[in-house]
Amino acid sequence: MIEATRSSANITYTTWKALFLRAAVNSLSGARTAWLGLLAEPIVHILIFMFVFTTLRVRTIGGINTAVWIMAGMLSFFMFRRAAASSMLAIEASKNLFAYPQIRPSDPVLVQAVLEGFLMVIVTIILLVSSWMYGLAVIPIDPLAVFEALFGLWLAGLGFGLIGSVAVGIMPMLGTVLNFNLRILYFLSGVIIPISIIPYPYKDWLMLNPLVHGLEAARLGFAPYYHVPSGLSISYLYGWAIVMIFVGLALHVRFAKILTLPK
Repeated sequence: MIEATRSSANITYTTWKALFLRAAVNSLSGARTAWLGLLAEPIVHILIFMFVFTTLRVRTIGGINTAVWIMAGMLSFFMFRRAAASSMLAIEASKNLFAYPQIRPSDPVLVQAVLEGFLMVIVTIILLVSSWMYGLAVIPIDPLAVFEALFGLWLAGLGFGLIGSVAVGIMPMLGTVLNFNLRILYFLSGVIIPISIIPYPYKDWLMLNPLVHGLEAARLGFAPYYHVPSGLSISYLYGWAIVMIFVGLALHVRFAKILTLPK
């Protein structure tokens, strides 16, 4: 009896499926409160800054409700950050799997980024629906524009994770540096500080950050009358994301042997 030969695409699909299920189980079954933690992190950030802006009596930002502005920005940034931070550490968490020849170092990174993106979509839907039921007008006017922005931010997170995973795989101490950079981006991407109030030339400098374009584009999708900074370009975000992914994949090919070495 002749055994059917499996195609490369079928092997890749099966490998990614197994890695996805493994990553999902590890992420969600570690504790009974795992799902609560996924929701709690963005909720805590949103509530803190809603309290701050309410205390300062800031009702609108850029022409839209402050709560909508904060929520759209927070959820958009978390789409990038979770994909970046988790995929960056995926190789170190999967060292024992590289004994299987069909698993390459880039596989757990890609799968982890997909898992984080999937979970953030669920978290975003839950928070938006809950806020809408509470009475906030948080349903996007242009859902496709919001999806485009979120997908671009996810791609940027994937690119960051691909590059960061190589850096951490070669020199683990760089993980601390990269996590610190993610915290800096939290303040430099317009998540909690409106770009429109930043004076020139500092505003132009901040607009060099592709994440700013993603966050502002997402807010524009929630309210088309939102006053976006001049020079907003979603293509700029996608350009950066594609370049980072290309560089990350190239680094994975170059340092594949080093990345698969056991701990």
